[in-house]
Amino acid sequence: MSIYTLGLAGAIGHDPAAALFKDEELIAAVEEERILRRKHASGEMPYHAARQCFEIAGIRPSEINRIAIPFAPINLFNKARWHYAYRHWYAPDRSVDSVLNGNRRYRRYLKDLYELLAKLQIDSKKVELVPVEHQLAHASSCYHLNESDEKTAILCLDSKGEYSNIFLGYGENGKIVRIKEFYNPDSLCGMYAALTDYLGFEILDGEFKVMGIAPFGDPDKYDLSELAKFNGKKFKVNNKLIGTVGLRRYKAKSKGHYFSKKLVEMLGPRRVGNLTDDPYVHYAAAIQKLYEDLTIELVEHFLGDVLDASGRLAISGTGSMNIRLNRMLKAHPRVKNLIVHPACGDPGTAIGAAAYVVRKEGKKLQPMKNVFLGPEYTTEQCIEACKLSRERPVWEVLEDPKERAVELLANGEIIAWFQGRMEFGPRSLGNRSILASPDEAEVSEKLNHQVKFREKWRPYSASVLDTVADEFVDGGCKDKYMCISQDVSEEWREKYPAISHIDGTCRAQIVDAESSPVFHQLLTKFKDKTGHGMLINATLNRPGESLVCSPDDAVAMFLGTDLNYLILGNILVTRREEPESW
Repeated sequence: MSIYTLGLAGAIGHDPAAALFKDEELIAAVEEERILRRKHASGEMPYHAARQCFEIAGIRPSEINRIAIPFAPINLFNKARWHYAYRHWYAPDRSVDSVLNGNRRYRRYLKDLYELLAKLQIDSKKVELVPVEHQLAHASSCYHLNESDEKTAILCLDSKGEYSNIFLGYGENGKIVRIKEFYNPDSLCGMYAALTDYLGFEILDGEFKVMGIAPFGDPDKYDLSELAKFNGKKFKVNNKLIGTVGLRRYKAKSKGHYFSKKLVEMLGPRRVGNLTDDPYVHYAAAIQKLYEDLTIELVEHFLGDVLDASGRLAISGTGSMNIRLNRMLKAHPRVKNLIVHPACGDPGTAIGAAAYVVRKEGKKLQPMKNVFLGPEYTTEQCIEACKLSRERPVWEVLEDPKERAVELLANGEIIAWFQGRMEFGPRSLGNRSILASPDEAEVSEKLNHQVKFREKWRPYSASVLDTVADEFVDGGCKDKYMCISQDVSEEWREKYPAISHIDGTCRAQIVDAESSPVFHQLLTKFKDKTGHGMLINATLNRPGESLVCSPDDAVAMFLGTDLNYLILGNILVTRREEPESW
């Protein structure tokens, strides 16, 4: 009889998700935000996500054997709690609380969890509940689903766990071994987030913009080295400037920020104008470089011996979503094989916690072939979504959706493309995408005008056929998940300027037939017709929304933009023409 292990993320207060293993195979994973249509779904538990997993697996909640959560109690004698108390001495309430009541958030989460299980009709007395430390869940997500006979170095960069937020260790024979951890407030992610906040963006979403604007600035124009230092043994942030709590926090309009008044005195007022202005564009460049430099110092110091032995490095955690850092790690002479978990943020800890529990039973997990782990929908459901829409769009059943898509794309149309199972993680990888021909004149402007409204300096991602990948990217990196910034060849930079950033890099997905057969066929047909083995690929959503999940979401999103075509499964959806007025 099969054993079902359910992983549930969301203890940190944002990005709840559910993941389901059947024995050693990951069979479903869904983020709550996709169902609720609210990015990050802050303050929620993964109720709808778990229900979707049950439906995908075709099981009843009562068939769940184990529940893994990526949040665990930390013992009083663990140095993490005492480190927190020591580093926050200037806020005595926080300091004393970490020692005397350091697991209060875990206990509060358990209360919410038991309420969730009751709502899901899972008897908490009949299932095994296994807490997994947050950084171990991140580590497991990138190691256990890519396990090798060789020792694998593991790096997790995170904003917030129980206390730990940097994990350095290795995996060997299925076991994860800690070499070193650093604890709150000493966080590389926290350092980057504090500058993101200072530069005028919301944490969790604005880091991408800071990373994107960094190549436009001069990282050496302003010195940010006072923010954090690694002396060969200890890594510390300057919590007189960043990572502040209590009275040290800078406050404006009754809102507390993740930096202090001293930082404002040092750098000038928090940004309110254009990010490309001096000094802010140079601050973005400087924080990106400091982030990269400190990370590489930590990796070399603590993981150098492991890398010398195998060359394998697996990374996860929210900080691993920084594709420019990943590019630097990929290029490091000691790294021969870089593994980035495609859902390296907190939703991925639902997978990681469950994977950790399953692997402890002794059997290797089946490798993850792709991230198409969400729900899929029938033609009837797609048609029904059109019929139920108040705007009554026009629809027709297509004999070959790929042929029609290629025809539209070759004619310069931008299309919404909805196929198969929904992606898990932050990237659209060809099942919930907005697609455009890369050689279309002013394609970025058209995308921005019709749906995305992005800053002009932000290039779009590309999905590239594996058969032409060596022509596209110098070095032939075969990243399937858009996790690593890649150096575009000079020929393709000139040919496709819309996908190349100012520094000649691109966030690209290399598409192969095994992991994404339908999308691979579409790209192949497009190449046969146009000669271009690539499409521009943007997420199927409007600004501020999460990625589309259902046909109803797709139809509503489509009708809320200026796009002309939506291919929804095997039906083509267009707008109903408005009658001419007198």
